[in-house]
Amino acid sequence: MQRRTLLAASAAALATPALAQEFSQTVRLIVPNAPGGTSDILARLIAPSLQQRIGQNVVVENRAGAGGNIGADAVAKSRPDGHTMLVLDVSVLATNPFLFARMPFDPERDLAAVQMLIYAPYILAVNNQLPVRNAAELVAYAKANPGKLNAANSGTGTLTHLVALSLASSWGTTMEHVPYRGGAPALVALVSNEANVTMAGATQSMPYVTGGQMRGIAVTGPRRFANLPDLPTFRELGWPEPDAGTWQGLLVQGQTPPAMIARIEREIAAVLNEPAIKTRIGELGGEVQADGAAAFRTRLAQQTESYERIIRANNVRLE
Repeated sequence: MQRRTLLAASAAALATPALAQEFSQTVRLIVPNAPGGTSDILARLIAPSLQQRIGQNVVVENRAGAGGNIGADAVAKSRPDGHTMLVLDVSVLATNPFLFARMPFDPERDLAAVQMLIYAPYILAVNNQLPVRNAAELVAYAKANPGKLNAANSGTGTLTHLVALSLASSWGTTMEHVPYRGGAPALVALVSNEANVTMAGATQSMPYVTGGQMRGIAVTGPRRFANLPDLPTFRELGWPEPDAGTWQGLLVQGQTPPAMIARIEREIAAVLNEPAIKTRIGELGGEVQADGAAAFRTRLAQQTESYERIIRANNVRLE
């Protein structure tokens, strides 16, 4: 009897890691901002392939508000079983602890990094009616009209806001910062002439630029875009934050079993490396960054250190 009990216990112990990796119900991809933004585009791009790979329905849910905290908190308070995932620009996790007096969750304790997804540089663009056609003219106009340029961003304290603050400071002038609930509404504001300037991830802004709905001025990242070869990089121009951009990542609840995290890491990497998805991400100006959880944690730590300085220097706070 004792031997049978021990054998049963051993079998259960051996079965636990396998069970911990199984998907048994619908998977939710939580996007903490409005539809049409980079995270939303990416989540909807990968959902069908992820669904096919894991054999369960995968649905995308948009939970915008509080600088991304509402959606992130939903994942932080979800069951730690890997069935609720967070897709977001990881700068949200790097900046929000310094922007909010109180956070509804602890990013380090309540969320677990699983996989980086993509990096997409920013495109700095202007409304077609603004009388500037290149970087030099934009700087000259901004200096001649301090505080008169309306710079649309994806929300106070977001990276698009912080980089614009850094740019204006380096130019020796100021811009009026107008926050929206995500990058997509900010782009619509620029097209409709509600704003003069904006900056957004190439995955969502490039179609507007190539389609002639707004005028591209410059790009972040290591190189110029092949389909926008006339736009210089921030590094060429000597502008600050040359490597800023949207670093999209995927996280789960912080107490999710390591075996399940490893399974999701593998599945997401496989999805991102599917030729059709990889090609589409490239067409949208991004590049796959599926380099694993450890690299994700390192990048998040680096961003946290970098953007804390900008936040404190400009006394940016949210309630």
